[in-house]
This record gives sequence, structure tokens and C-alpha cells, in this order.
Amino acid sequence: MPDLVAIDLPGGPEFVDVLLKVWDRGDAVLPLDQRLSRDAKRRVIETLKPGLIVDRGGEQRLTAGVPVEAGDGLVVASSGTTGEPKGVVLTMAAVEASAHATSARLGVDPERHRWLACLPLNHVGGLSVLTRSLLTGTPCTVLPGFEPDEVVRHAGRDVFVSLVATALRRVAADRFHTVVLGGSAPPSVVPANVVTTYGMTETGSGVVYDGVPLDGVEVSLERGAPESGAPQDGAPEIRLRCPMLLRCYRDGSVPVDSNGWFSTGDSGWIGPDGRLNVEGRLSELIISGGENVWPAPVEAALRSHVGVSEVAVAGLPDPEWGQRVVAWVVPSDPAHPPVLDELRAIVAESVAPFAAPKQLVLVDSLPKTSIGKVRRDLLDSLTGHRP
Repeated sequence: MPDLVAIDLPGGPEFVDVLLKVWDRGDAVLPLDQRLSRDAKRRVIETLKPGLIVDRGGEQRLTAGVPVEAGDGLVVASSGTTGEPKGVVLTMAAVEASAHATSARLGVDPERHRWLACLPLNHVGGLSVLTRSLLTGTPCTVLPGFEPDEVVRHAGRDVFVSLVATALRRVAADRFHTVVLGGSAPPSVVPANVVTTYGMTETGSGVVYDGVPLDGVEVSLERGAPESGAPQDGAPEIRLRCPMLLRCYRDGSVPVDSNGWFSTGDSGWIGPDGRLNVEGRLSELIISGGENVWPAPVEAALRSHVGVSEVAVAGLPDPEWGQRVVAWVVPSDPAHPPVLDELRAIVAESVAPFAAPKQLVLVDSLPKTSIGKVRRDLLDSLTGHRP
């Protein structure tokens, strides 16, 4: 049976060489996050059970390894928003489908263009840049991680790069041919050469570009399933069917139904122009006084306040409203933080009065994943707040 090989190396030529060697012999690759502590890496290994590990010391056999199936190419550790690692198993066929569909939509020409991989290779957003480069024969520079000065140094009008919103704010988009933007919600103003994407680890990277599904990708909207934990108020759930989907999770569970549909746990709607608009995670929908409140537009409104450096919005239980809208804010100037009434007025005017936060929590920082997504499950545990 083929092995799962954990690669414990920083991004660069050595990582690429090992990946190709592993693929050539029919094994699958598990990239390890280079920012993790030794104990954190050990927990990932214990959970996902690779049979081999390659690090600076060479290749070593692990006694508790569990093989993969023939045709598997990647296992990507995905923690979602909970921090608990689970392995998404992607076949080589799925990886190839993603590489060719994304390259075709973007118009990448291997003779004229090149990729820059600067996001962590343990995340699908960074890893997919490398895999699409290898599978389409497009030149690629692989950096160990995102360092703004290094990214700018390798920029160029022939360069395609994949970034998340936090990284985009630190480099100028116009230095590149195209910026493929994934991860958290895009900024309110998107430069002309930035392509916003929707996808996840389970889809092998983005499968909807600027609201339009890639070739071969089908989108449907259905009411959230009770077992998903989604609120049962009729909010539609986005489902996807495409050749890029995962085969299963590393524990053997298969989240794809008998007809090939994957329920994303996200809600959205199709606009008059036929484009998909993503509202957010169904589990993050706030129902306050019978009204649906999505965090993203509230956060966007609050960020327009000069006193707000960062913000996250979530719901907390409330005896009167069912849930109350709460805003956790990192002030631009801690000595002069924004006040609740100011923030409520902004949201009431730009979103709706019922969406205005009923509580303000001032914090020094927001809990985030390694690629900058807010850990909403940890917001309620933050201290040092005031209403």
C-alpha cells in the first residue's frame, strides 16, 4: 500500500524535490506547518498517522503509520476554525483537475508567466500554487513563507501570486500580473487585477472565481442539514460538486453524499448576474430578535470607523433577544477607543438597525488561525472587556 509521507521542511527547492520524489514512487504527501512547535507537530503526526517523515535528517519510518490508497496525492491538515487538526485526502486526479481548471480560468501561459508561492505550504492556498505550477509546467519561485520585502523582490508584471487579505494589505497588488485572493473576506475595494476566490481545503483550493464557478464545478443552494449544526431558519447552504473534491478525511469519513455533493457549511445566494455571493458560515449566523445578522457586513461597516483597527463580530446568548450582536474591537488608539453608540450608528445606517452591536468588547488582539482567520469560538473567552 502507498505511504503517507510527512514533509517537515521549509518551502524551497528541497521541499519541491522531496514532493516530486514522493509522488514519483506513488506515495502521498503531508506538508507540516513549519511554524508549529515540536509538540504541536507531534500531535499532527499522531492524529494523521504518516508512515514516513522527511526532515533535515533525511527520511525516517514511523511505527504507527497508516497507508493511503493508490491514487492519493495529498493529505492537508485542516483545522477550520476549531484548531483541531483533521486530514483532507486529495487524490492526484483532484489535484490535477484543480491545477488545470484554475490555470485555464486565469489564463496562465507557462511560456510567458510564472507563479510566486509565498503562503505556508501546509495550507491548500499555498500548496496549490506549487502543485499547479508543477502539473502545468509553469515556472514557480517558492519562498519559505510570507515576508513582504521578499514577496516584493520577486514581484513582476508576469507574476501570478496567491494571497490572503491580511497579506494583500502589506504588498501592492499592482506589482503583479494577477493576485488570487483567498482565505477570509476580501477588502471592500478590490484592485482590478485581484481575483477573489471561494473554496476550502476540501475543494483543493478555490473553485469559484469572482462568483463564477470554474469549468466542471457545480453549485447548488440547499437548506442546511440539521446534523451540520446550522441554524434551521431556512438560510440556504452552499453545496459543491466537482472533480476537485476530497476523497475522504484521514479518519475514513466521507463528507460527500451519494450524488457527489459536498455541503460546505456556508450560506450564500445567487445574484441577478448569476454570480455566487457568500454570506458566511451558517454556524456563525446570528439570529437576534428573529432577524438574521451576518458578521461580515457588520464587520465591514465597523472597520470604516477611524478608531477601529481590527474587529470581529459574533453572537452571544441573550435572554431577551435570543442572541445579541457583540463586537470585539482592537482600537487604533487604545487611549481613545471608539464607543458603542458611535459603532451602533454606523451599522444602523450602512447595514440595518437590528444588526447594530449591543455590546462592545475592547481587546488588544483577536485570536486567529495561522493564515489570519478569526477564531470566533475563542472570542467569548477574551478578558479585559467592557460593555
